[in-house]
Amino acid sequence: MLPRLPIGQQYFRGIREEGSLYIDKTEHIYNLIRSSKYFFLARPRRFGKSLTLSVISELFQGSQELFKGLWIEDKWDWEQTNPVVHIQFNEINYKDQPLEVALRRALLQQYKRHNIEPQGEVVSDLFGDLLQELSDKKGRVVLLIDEYDKPLIDYLTKDKIEQGLAHQAQLKSFYSVIESSDTYLKFVLITGVSKFSKVGVFSDLNNLLDITFHRLGENLVGISQEELETHFGAAIDHREKETGQTGIRDRIKMWYNGYSFFDGQVKLYNPFSILSFFSAWEFQNFWFSTGTPTFLVNLLRERNYYRFDRASVGQSGFESYQIDQLETVPLLYQTGYLTIKNYDRELLVYDLDYPNREVKDSMLQHLIAAFSRGNIFESAPTVVKLRSAFLTNDLEKVVEIINNLFQSIPHQLFIEAKENLYHALIHLLFTYLGQYIQSEVSVLRGRIDSVVQTDSHVYIIEFKLDQSAQAALDQIQEKDYMAPYRESGKEIVALGINFNSEQKRIDGWLTA
Repeated sequence: MLPRLPIGQQYFRGIREEGSLYIDKTEHIYNLIRSSKYFFLARPRRFGKSLTLSVISELFQGSQELFKGLWIEDKWDWEQTNPVVHIQFNEINYKDQPLEVALRRALLQQYKRHNIEPQGEVVSDLFGDLLQELSDKKGRVVLLIDEYDKPLIDYLTKDKIEQGLAHQAQLKSFYSVIESSDTYLKFVLITGVSKFSKVGVFSDLNNLLDITFHRLGENLVGISQEELETHFGAAIDHREKETGQTGIRDRIKMWYNGYSFFDGQVKLYNPFSILSFFSAWEFQNFWFSTGTPTFLVNLLRERNYYRFDRASVGQSGFESYQIDQLETVPLLYQTGYLTIKNYDRELLVYDLDYPNREVKDSMLQHLIAAFSRGNIFESAPTVVKLRSAFLTNDLEKVVEIINNLFQSIPHQLFIEAKENLYHALIHLLFTYLGQYIQSEVSVLRGRIDSVVQTDSHVYIIEFKLDQSAQAALDQIQEKDYMAPYRESGKEIVALGINFNSEQKRIDGWLTA
């Protein structure tokens, strides 16, 4: 029997009072609080950051009854309490009014909550006075700021970037108050999705310990395999017995596990995705569907950036965030579309890739739609049809499906970027095919373009642009691309395809 699942809930008190599942992170929180004073953590959305701040808030307020049975229950001094200022930018309305006005309203709500009379109107003064007065009357303040970067990431598109830069300057002034208020502060944790604005926003706050790449933050949020087994292992066993299905654990790992934020060793689940799965017992794209990354997909299309799996980046690359000069790979990592697979401690290089099938499948759908200017809902059916055509050895149908994809692209757009667009869509199409059937895609120069395997056939595919199908077939044979597959026991088919950029279609294909 599954416990009550707190899907989408981020308030610790509500979860505990309702008897919903809380995966105990209090030991990690305790170690964090004991280790230092000022912290910054960046994690993808829906990963448990808000809930963690809510837990910390209740700890410092002495809400002992909420922690009954948790690790920290007998290790915390419940008699010692501290006032908490908890600022949540997802609850601040800065879209219908200037950010400064929205910040002032948020601070005035804090004054009211703590029964303090505000003096003055300037936001930075209100903030500083609040911390000082609270400290004087109730003890040193615990400051928690959630989604610090939301007023920035909501304004990253070209038509809104000026507003984003204006917000950056205002937030820099706002956060500068923290350093000058050190005497009044007990503990500070600031969280967000990104670090790209860290330098611009926190340049006056240089004492923050960034635990984004730190063991203290490694398992602070997210769900580990051990935690999943503890809370859901029995339910998985029961499900397998009840339905006769086997291998549910392996499928859960493939679909939802794989996030790593330190060295690639500890793998985590996104809480929203895994709780949604156990609620429905269906393998679906839960996390991605909660917030389509329109600006990110458009940015990738503008930069013709489509092959970002198996990327490598040095640690310094994660520090180069500027709101008006976004680096593609670090941005993909921060937003959760890439994650750490390995860390070379000698070279100080991180290897990145998609965390799991949920993210890869969804991102490929969006990229195919973006590059072809098509409908996202048509991406999956297109690839499913392509899979069916290969399984039935219907190569005419394969050619027809590829042609239909390219024919949907507005002519002017294709002519403007024909070679880049052609390579991008072929790569994305066959990479996505690999989600449904064994398909390996190489860079479209110098190596086999694609290998597709079914139970009975191996297709060695070479694509040419504005040349000939014979030239493609000759390359397969001259370089003997079929050699590694001759011992497979399957029928090997060499497939040469030529794409005509003027006609925007395949104008010839040959097999051998």
